[in-house]
Amino acid sequence: MSKLELTTEWDKKFPKSNNVNHQKVTFHNRYGIELAADMYTPKTQPEGGKFAAIAVSGPFGAVKEQTSGIYAQHMAERGFLAIAFDPSYTGESGGEPRRMASPDINTEDFLAAVDYLSNLDNVDAERIGIIAICGWGGMAINAAALDPRIKATVTMTMYDMSKVTAEGYFGSEDTQAQRMEKRRAIAAQRTEDYRTGTYKRAGGVMDPLPEDAPQFLKDYHAYYKCPRGYHERSGNSTDGWNVIGTQSFLNQPLLAFAHEIETPVLLIHGEKAHSRYFSEYAFEKMTGQHVEGESKTVGNKELLIIPGASHIDFYDDVAGVIPYDKIENFFEHHLR
Repeated sequence: MSKLELTTEWDKKFPKSNNVNHQKVTFHNRYGIELAADMYTPKTQPEGGKFAAIAVSGPFGAVKEQTSGIYAQHMAERGFLAIAFDPSYTGESGGEPRRMASPDINTEDFLAAVDYLSNLDNVDAERIGIIAICGWGGMAINAAALDPRIKATVTMTMYDMSKVTAEGYFGSEDTQAQRMEKRRAIAAQRTEDYRTGTYKRAGGVMDPLPEDAPQFLKDYHAYYKCPRGYHERSGNSTDGWNVIGTQSFLNQPLLAFAHEIETPVLLIHGEKAHSRYFSEYAFEKMTGQHVEGESKTVGNKELLIIPGASHIDFYDDVAGVIPYDKIENFFEHHLR
């Protein structure tokens, strides 16, 4: 494992809270990749001396200085020890080559965060949960299916990256011929990358946008490409993933065993989000019940639809839609 060089300045896209302590930490996954994280710790010790803890990551292509850090710091203000981490190959975390993604390794990143939190003296190892935003939602559900140490899971405005990669948005590329076309293109790019010794980047959020761009792309641009959310280490803000970086998502379904998750899961999405169907699909995979456009609870699995909210509203709460009280109560109840 290489020693990471972490910035010492506060370079987040949100103000620093005076109500929690902050420090940079590192931990490793089972592939030997060193991960960088920001730890947010309440200033008041809990009764019994040990905190319930939460690991946070996402969105896909973002860094901990953006959305995940907002959630982690906010949950620490509400009494949880929380870390926001950069996944493997991104941000300040290790892993070469840069800007690669993997259904397995990125699921493992959540499990590694649980490894780390479980061994902290001030954390109760039986009270650990996770929060995942956007494209890390599928990885979080996969992690919850794989690791019973995760006692509660919250996904915010989730994407299932395997589903959207293999099928396109709204099933627009869901044929064998279309998938084969993608496979051939990536295979050709692999040959070219090996020949040149470099990895071609796919590009981050489109910039400039065409006038007829769909609203959700305009929303992404307003966050990642503008001062509101731009960060130099974020692939979405800059030059994106490697073209071949997401290849594995084409044939490795993340939600294959979602129906076997025994621990509670809360899926939160916006009514007007283009991505709402991913949470509805995940809820159906976990419960067997199809739901469209409405909130629903089955056993310890809950789908919460926020009226009027779009996908990007959950990134930094500019619209004031993030139900922090609901999230806090969910973890308080299930991490008791």
